[in-house]
Amino acid sequence: MSINYKNTNAERTTITRDVEFLDNNTGNIYKAITAISKRSDQIGVEMKDELIRKLAEFASTTDNLEEVFENREQIEISKFYEQLPKPAMIAIQEFIEEKMYIKDPEQKED
Repeated sequence: MSINYKNTNAERTTITRDVEFLDNNTGNIYKAITAISKRSDQIGVEMKDELIRKLAEFASTTDNLEEVFENREQIEISKFYEQLPKPAMIAIQEFIEEKMYIKDPEQKED
């Protein structure tokens, strides 16, 4: 699943959250935090893989020192990813907007 990081409503800085609000979807704050944590890990891996793929497009096979410092495309890509919200913030926003599917292994399917 690909995420559109540009269009997320996630905060770019840390903000205070109402803990009681987080357990509305699950009924259990620990399940909510676990779900957000797992989703955050998934998003982090996806972002890292995407960044590595994009940087690899501009990778040089030669070891020319000038090219290493002058590759503006890689610098711009890196700056873009540095300005994105952190994976945890994106996961919290997905949870709040109910865009996250939470599978409860303890709950039996009908």
